[in-house]
Amino acid sequence: MLLEIVTPKATLYKGKIHLVRVPGTKGSFAVMKNHAPISSTLEPGQIKVVELDKSEVFFDLAEVGIIEVKKNQVVILSDSITKVE
Repeated sequence: MLLEIVTPKATLYKGKIHLVRVPGTKGSFAVMKNHAPISSTLEPGQIKVVELDKSEVFFDLAEVGIIEVKKNQVVILSDSITKVE
């Protein structure tokens, strides 16, 4: 599954992943390979990315955002996302 995390200024992450967990407006949820198509709003919180080698990468979502899932491609958009180092 391909994930892109994008702000107006840059693409912060692009790669194949195992899972992404996001802070949905109605609660946290995860997306894995072959997930049904979905578009949802996101609330401020933490995004957790589990890469194919099972390593974890975290991002802070400071403002509302949007996630779109379609045909094993996931795009997360927001004005304010930062990678947790």
